[in-house]
Amino acid sequence: MVEYRIDRHSGVATYVQIVQQTKQALRLGVLRPGDKLPTAREVVEATAINPNTVLKAYRELERDGLVEARRGLGTFVRRGLSTAPADSPLRSELGAWAVRAHEAGLDREDVAALFTAVLDEHFTTATGPAPKAGRTSQGDPS
Repeated sequence: MVEYRIDRHSGVATYVQIVQQTKQALRLGVLRPGDKLPTAREVVEATAINPNTVLKAYRELERDGLVEARRGLGTFVRRGLSTAPADSPLRSELGAWAVRAHEAGLDREDVAALFTAVLDEHFTTATGPAPKAGRTSQGDPS
């Protein structure tokens, strides 16, 4: 079962954090079709947030077709987003890299910024391919 962690200082709305964490659990295979999400009451008890916030997050996940509410039974996963299982060798490599980054003195925000920059360099954006680092506009190495 997924356990939500709310960062009240992140600047990200609480319901969005729940949606993001649920999607992450779906991508990692922690949650699979048929799994039951924690009840709103369980999330409220664990995180001390408003029950309406939990319900808003679950409604958004339902609109996305990821979960379905079953009256009197709870909210269940309809489909997963898993493409990289939680036990993937890539996850182990990334974990080892995170340990090295921490040992090098980087904090969580530094690591997140560095990782985001690398993602931006290597993955396509909505408007087309992301520019490659170290290349000129003609595509030649600088």
